[in-house]
Amino acid sequence: MERPILYIAITNHGFGHATRTASVAATIQKLCPEVLLIVVSTAPRWLLECYIQGDFIYRPRAFDLGVVQTDSLTMDKVATLEKLIDIKKHQNSLIASEVNFIRQNRVNLILADIPFLAAGFAKTANIPCWMMSNFGWDLIYRDWGGEFTAVADWISDWYSKCDRLFRLPFHEPMPAFNNITDVGLTGGSPRYSADDLRSLWGITAPVEKTILLTFGGLGLQQIPYDNLQRFPDWQFIVFDQSAPDLPNLVKISDADGKREALRKYRPVDFMPLCTRVVSKPGYSTFSEATILGLPIVTIPREDFAEATFIVEGITNYNQHQIITPSEFFQGTWNFLHELPQPPRQSQPIAKDGNEAITKAVINYLQTK
Repeated sequence: MERPILYIAITNHGFGHATRTASVAATIQKLCPEVLLIVVSTAPRWLLECYIQGDFIYRPRAFDLGVVQTDSLTMDKVATLEKLIDIKKHQNSLIASEVNFIRQNRVNLILADIPFLAAGFAKTANIPCWMMSNFGWDLIYRDWGGEFTAVADWISDWYSKCDRLFRLPFHEPMPAFNNITDVGLTGGSPRYSADDLRSLWGITAPVEKTILLTFGGLGLQQIPYDNLQRFPDWQFIVFDQSAPDLPNLVKISDADGKREALRKYRPVDFMPLCTRVVSKPGYSTFSEATILGLPIVTIPREDFAEATFIVEGITNYNQHQIITPSEFFQGTWNFLHELPQPPRQSQPIAKDGNEAITKAVINYLQTK
């Protein structure tokens, strides 16, 4: 019997789509090792390997771009529009070359998060395209108006050709999709013991005085690290390679002989050691923190429509503090001395997204 082959297409934007999709891919591989994974993404291979422990084929290709950004909060709309128009102009050749690859490799199913052209690959190759996300790019662009409206319509039309959407929590309505299955939270699980992490990285502060600062793959240029001096008996954990060397800042990096650290450790691994995570609105970080019951401190993102739904999601289902940009960038970080707000909803949120998507994928592939 031939191995079932799953083609996984990941949106070309930051690290969040890559990590949440890789966590699902890892669950598929764990529960059905005979499935051959082809991961199509411009995210670095080492990032995918942080989640997917076994073998997979890595195909570095981009079919969308999300938003052109200089860091995690600063967007370049002009460059974004230019690139989208260019993709639209070349969509037929992009689809043709990818369909050629899909046919040669005898792919059985496409799972996409959430490049719209994946629906075009599937239709041409005559296989199903399933997608997973909490938002579509048409939402982001439509919100910007002007010339982006026509682009959003074009993307919505592709999304309407998708065979099935697994809609993640903290979602917008996603009206372009015709067949929607709601699932629980997705994400990775901590992989190391707290004691091992403490001894390796010199984390000595108690949990209630340990904070994880994480701003995704793009980082944040102007984190006011000076404020850390106000908390000398606290410890702050960052993955920011450009962060200054401060006595109470634990930088997860390849320095000090800890080679391969960034390829091995992920923010989720350190969450059990912390009392809170401070982050921009991002589904993956929020989802992993909510699964673990770790309170979230966040800054709303103006002009990025998905952020509204994500912030509403944690307000409903996790302990949270919503602070203003001025409190974060110009303030004294007094918010760390305040207690987070409790979630508004008394019912807990479902946390079985990895398993629900995996089960559907495996069921489909085993009937092929």
